[in-house]
Amino acid sequence: MMGLTLRPLSFALGAEVLGIDLREPLDAATVDEIRQAWTREGVLLFREQDITPAQHVAFTRALGEVEVGNALSHYNHPDHPEIFVVTNHLVNGKPSETRDTGRKWHSDLSYTTRPAAGSLLHAQEIPRVGGDTLFANMYRAYDMLSPAMQAFLEPLWAVHDFWNSSDIKKREPQVVAEMLRRTPPVAQPVVRVHPDTGRKALYVHELSTVRMLDLGEGESDALLKFLFAHCADPENQYRHQWRRHDLLMWDNRCTMHIALPNYDRSEGRHMFRTTLVGTPSGRVVERGPVHLLTPQAA
Repeated sequence: MMGLTLRPLSFALGAEVLGIDLREPLDAATVDEIRQAWTREGVLLFREQDITPAQHVAFTRALGEVEVGNALSHYNHPDHPEIFVVTNHLVNGKPSETRDTGRKWHSDLSYTTRPAAGSLLHAQEIPRVGGDTLFANMYRAYDMLSPAMQAFLEPLWAVHDFWNSSDIKKREPQVVAEMLRRTPPVAQPVVRVHPDTGRKALYVHELSTVRMLDLGEGESDALLKFLFAHCADPENQYRHQWRRHDLLMWDNRCTMHIALPNYDRSEGRHMFRTTLVGTPSGRVVERGPVHLLTPQAA
């Protein structure tokens, strides 16, 4: 292999990988180059990858340990438990509970003590227009802060809670109850050091980050409001416009993302996601009272 051919996707982050066919096994040197480019660029795009679910899983497994059996397992592919299905297709005659997944900025599985290292999303079916995904570079978000703010944030921890998602609260109560049992709130460092690159990145986002530890409520709310806006600065983003058979992989340790609802809901959006297991991070904290919606109230 002469080296990967990459094409930048934006000023802030991301690159398209050219000349790779994921239907074919990749040698160890190529896999290593992909892994290095992924941690450096944050987001990698592979166009025109007409792969099977098994090939999707095989590529993910070549990169590292594949996540199986987390709190979202209820929504996994029936024949491939490594694949989380994001779809607006009907499921058992009902609207899919993953149809509105990721409508706020987030990093996958940050509310666990082993957050996702990476995610690989394959477009099976997309609407004619829209359904875009935005990504933000959390290395740059940290680097763009003043030295004084960096020093203030580095010792701080923030609580990430699965229950904070308004989408989750609308799902079947018995499913949500089991999810909550398996995912107590977790305190994560506000500034994480990437285990592969050694670079510092901000690790807060509006979907799951609910409060700062050791700060008053007003202080916590004000600081999170500032950080959420700072991290999502358009200067810090890449906007992905999907094509069918795109495979997009991102590094959750140095990026966050949001799925936009800017498409005709009568058109299909059907995606398969695998997840790479990350290193241990964070500690469990207590959750306050939770009130589950009844199916009628949902």
